[in-house]
Amino acid sequence: MNTPKQSSKHLFLAILTAFLLSAGLASAAPIEGPRYFVKTESPFWQKSFGVRNVFKDGFTSDLSGIQLRLARIFGVEIEPVQQFHVLPTSGDEPVLPEIKPEAKPEAKPAAKVQLRPKPVDQVPWGIKLVYNDPTLSTASGGAGTSVAVLDTGVLKAHLDLKNRIKQCKDFTQARVPIKDGSCDDKNGHGTHVSGVILADGGTDKLGIYGMAPEANLFSYKVCGNDGSCWADDIAHAIRTAADEKTNIINLSLGSDTGSILIKEAIGYAISKDVLIVAAAGNDGPYVASIDYPAAHVEVAAVGAIDPGLGVPDWSSRGINSTTQAYVVEEKDMEFGAPGLNIESTWKNGGYAILSGTSMASPHVAGLAAKMWQGTALEGSRAKATRDLLHQLAKDIWTLGDDDSTGFGLPQLK
Repeated sequence: MNTPKQSSKHLFLAILTAFLLSAGLASAAPIEGPRYFVKTESPFWQKSFGVRNVFKDGFTSDLSGIQLRLARIFGVEIEPVQQFHVLPTSGDEPVLPEIKPEAKPEAKPAAKVQLRPKPVDQVPWGIKLVYNDPTLSTASGGAGTSVAVLDTGVLKAHLDLKNRIKQCKDFTQARVPIKDGSCDDKNGHGTHVSGVILADGGTDKLGIYGMAPEANLFSYKVCGNDGSCWADDIAHAIRTAADEKTNIINLSLGSDTGSILIKEAIGYAISKDVLIVAAAGNDGPYVASIDYPAAHVEVAAVGAIDPGLGVPDWSSRGINSTTQAYVVEEKDMEFGAPGLNIESTWKNGGYAILSGTSMASPHVAGLAAKMWQGTALEGSRAKATRDLLHQLAKDIWTLGDDDSTGFGLPQLK
């Protein structure tokens, strides 16, 4: 039986709820506005504001101006949710290789056959470099390993990717936190990154190859078509990838500052034995220009190199020169990998050439999938794989553990 005090409280909340509903504040429909982390576990405020994602100590929601004022009036603590972005080189547009029709002998008219797009190089220079084989004509490996690519989605119908896709989820939908089976990529970035990791050349073997063409792809769309991504959606996807028992997560996205939601999600994934690889950013050549989440010590940060083993000016730098050599610390660069003029799969079913640390990170994630230490007898398989990448790294650029490439270029013997 309720006490008079409890009854008064319930009556007040009921009246306030009715007011919110009549004013259109209770979020039955999503509101396109700034996103906030609401620091309360109260079901009342969840119902009143609408829930985007639930975390420890609160939830996220897209709040209107009136809802913001209401939160302040009633002393509900809120803070803005950070935005991240995918990381192409600033100002660069993808180069789309021209599709040239093959000469056909004259014959009687037949049904129109759509030509299969073909890459400039079936095994791009970056794959050859990491494989340490300039004559490489195909790639292999990754069987039984799962890689989650948190990005702008993927073209599910791409001939070089469709047989690799095991899961497809959209974390950007306005009305639901996750939409299963949906990960349509209208940006192209996620399709490109996925191809670098595990494109398998297609069933006809006329397409392009990635680092580990036998690996499974978990494509998690966390970024919109404009390449922007909310930190809470990224965090939710990281936790989901860990719960789905993926082995590796690739994050070719970043921001100048970190997010506590993402940091905690990374910690959760590490506890589930997941290796996380991330693009260092395209804000170089300045020391300490590395982006988050790559700057977190738990994440393998990857900068870009060119075919001559040089480092492009735009590739972000760590602080390795000021920290202990060959010991990964916060804001250290860990690896350098191919990131200039990288050809890979594209959103139109063909191929495109992009530059950026976004392209460098999947070379390392793909190598990790190929070399995954799934039979490690002791400790973490993710740690064993990360340690192996350190052992495979060849010193390039400045001698030793440098700000641009860290341990160096992970390369097969």
